[in-house]
Amino acid sequence: MSKLLNISSSPHVRDKSSTKSIMWDVFLALMPATIFGIYNFSIKAKDINALLLIVACIATCVLTEYIWQKAMKLPLTVSDGSAAVTGLLLALNLSSTFPVWMAMLGSVFAIIIVKQLFGGLGQNFMNPALGARCFLMVSFAGQMTSFTYDGVTGATPLAMIKNGTGNPNLLDMFLGTTAGTIGETSTIALLIGAAYLLIRKVITWKIPVCYIGTFAIFVLLFGGNGFDMVYLAKELCGGGLILGAFFMATDYVTSPITPKGQVIFGILLGLLTGIFRIFGASAEGVSYAIIICNLLVPLIEKITIPVPFGKEGIKDGK
Repeated sequence: MSKLLNISSSPHVRDKSSTKSIMWDVFLALMPATIFGIYNFSIKAKDINALLLIVACIATCVLTEYIWQKAMKLPLTVSDGSAAVTGLLLALNLSSTFPVWMAMLGSVFAIIIVKQLFGGLGQNFMNPALGARCFLMVSFAGQMTSFTYDGVTGATPLAMIKNGTGNPNLLDMFLGTTAGTIGETSTIALLIGAAYLLIRKVITWKIPVCYIGTFAIFVLLFGGNGFDMVYLAKELCGGGLILGAFFMATDYVTSPITPKGQVIFGILLGLLTGIFRIFGASAEGVSYAIIICNLLVPLIEKITIPVPFGKEGIKDGK
């Protein structure tokens, strides 16, 4: 029976991409930021906790997915790389001094609560890594907001700017030699990974460009520093904006599939991030902006679905 001709309705699109290839491309694209994070927070600082966090998060996510699927008698999907990507993204969103056991708890939350309970990959309503990050932020706020760099505990560059307690160096922020989460500090490493994803056509420019562009305009208009390009550059390099724009906002499952929807999605992300950063209590805002917009995706897609061909520009033929 398997050799019979299968007939199905159009469209008949063929693509060599698969979930597995896409996920491992994303994993590979995160390697520059990961390697720099390990060097910056483990090798240079002579503290293996950052490395342990990365290994623990990846291993816990993969193992949790395997155990859950075996227990529920579901098809095993750990080889597709999605659980590994979730673990890596979660680790890169954590402080290098964050307790490993808390990170493992967050990894279990990401896989079971955010992903598997909603049907697994393709059914989750928000990005699992960001869902887990927000869970950890609510549960362990003190540890999530404690950052150490070169043996000194202090504020991130964005927090310094927002609170008026310092003037961080732009080059340090671009290269990544500043306090922050393991994977967010090096803008150049993240841009290398983003370029790889764009060249491989794993992602398109619409969401990241609309996100960053809208945020930039918002900051210039409402940031309180006029059209200061140095201040704008610091806002763009800090707080996980690049990590979020290219690696989490572009998640296939939790972002719109329609071209117009992707533009609207990116604009909303930029507006919310700007509001959270400029007018909110936190200097960050990327995680919450992406999660809120994840929840709006069904509505965005509903209002941006193209009119079917042959309907004379009127939906449902009416």
